[in-house]
Amino acid sequence: MINVLKRGVVVWLVIIFVESLHGIARTMILEPVVGDFPARQVSTLVGAALVVAITFIFVRWLKGSQVIDFICVGVIWVALTVIVEIVLGRMVMNLSWERIASDYDLVSGGLMPLGLLVMLLSPLTLAKMYDEV
Repeated sequence: MINVLKRGVVVWLVIIFVESLHGIARTMILEPVVGDFPARQVSTLVGAALVVAITFIFVRWLKGSQVIDFICVGVIWVALTVIVEIVLGRMVMNLSWERIASDYDLVSGGLMPLGLLVMLLSPLTLAKMYDEV
C-alpha cells in the first residue's frame, strides 16, 4: 500500500502541475472574456476532465491491487489539493476566505466540490475500467 500511495503522490504532482498551467491559461485567456466567477466554473469542469485524462494515463502505473488502494489515492489527492488551494489562495494570492469559499459553495454556483468528487473517484473508477481491481 505504501508504494501505491507514493506513486499516487507522484501522479498528484503531475495533476497539480497541469492544473496550475490550466489556471494560468484561465486567468489570461478565459477570465478577461467571461469574467472571474464564470471562468472559475468552466475551469472546474475542464480541470475535472484533465484529472480523468491524467488518471487514465497513470492508473496502471499506480500498481494498486485492491479497492482500498485506489480509494486512498483519491482521498490523498483531494486532501493535498484542498491544502494547496488554501495555502496558495491565502499566502501567495492573498485571497480572502470568502473568495476561497466561493469556489466550494454549490448553492451559489461554486463547482469545486464536484471537481473534487471527480478527483476522489477517478482512481477507483479507472482502475475498475482497466480491471485492476
